[in-house]
Amino acid sequence: MNGADRLLYLLKTRGPQTAQALAAELGLTSMGARKHLLALEQKGLARMEAQAQGVGRPAQVWRLTERGHGRFPDRHADLTLQLLTQVRELFGEAGLESLIQRREAQSEEEYRQAMSGADSLADRVAALARIRSQEGYMAEARQDGDGWLLLENHCPICAAARQCQGLCRSELALFERVLGPRAEVRRLEHALDEGGRRCVYRIVPLAE
Repeated sequence: MNGADRLLYLLKTRGPQTAQALAAELGLTSMGARKHLLALEQKGLARMEAQAQGVGRPAQVWRLTERGHGRFPDRHADLTLQLLTQVRELFGEAGLESLIQRREAQSEEEYRQAMSGADSLADRVAALARIRSQEGYMAEARQDGDGWLLLENHCPICAAARQCQGLCRSELALFERVLGPRAEVRRLEHALDEGGRRCVYRIVPLAE
């Protein structure tokens, strides 16, 4: 992975970053990082903007553009959108909902098999992050106080989810079931929200 691709990956997984922070992470000089960033800007993949940070001058941070986000896998978005449109036209909203439920049931079966042996909630959260990463969501699990954060830095079905938001509702319900009845799952960030760049879920154990 070359320097430009590594910068794209960091901006995708970490969100807006200063050139200095990116340089430190990649072991580059500030000038070297800026050179790569300016090249990405010329290609329309990244842009710089001011970001307020309390007292003092705003920080100059870099973020991915929509075109930059498009450099990551989308799981054949055009075909998926076409199929969703045809299902809706042929079978109506009820047919589309049946399709979502079938996808959810199949995913649940696959997730439970992949999570077999993960007895504790911590192990199940870690397993879920691995499964989602394998599906292209660039997911990671982090400890967060008495719970965990599941961060999905990329949505490979984002185009489909914009057309059919039942997919997002279905995935939240799926997480709740495979993590077990003693866990609460809440979505804190949503990639489909205005200005959203990822989905973040907080998972906390429920009292006995």
